[in-house]
Amino acid sequence: MSLDANEVEKIAHLARLQIDQKDVAEYTRNLSNILDLVEQMSAVDTDGVEPMAHPLELAQRLREDVVSEENRRQDYQEHAPAVEDGLFLVPKVIE
Repeated sequence: MSLDANEVEKIAHLARLQIDQKDVAEYTRNLSNILDLVEQMSAVDTDGVEPMAHPLELAQRLREDVVSEENRRQDYQEHAPAVEDGLFLVPKVIE
């Protein structure tokens, strides 16, 4: 997919980016190359390929599930303007 200078200027406007007129040609070429690469990648047949979470076959290192900090809710709620049943109360903002 090839972009022209007008499309790049429109994209820059929508993204609220200011591009110097002398740089528009370079942006046009670079963005067109990126879109061409995306098209090539989209054309690859991925049927039967299992999605991966990581490119390497690594096992996740797990740690013990233990409490590392004490519960300080009471300390924090002492300074709150309104608390009820262990919950912070806030003013209603939607009618």
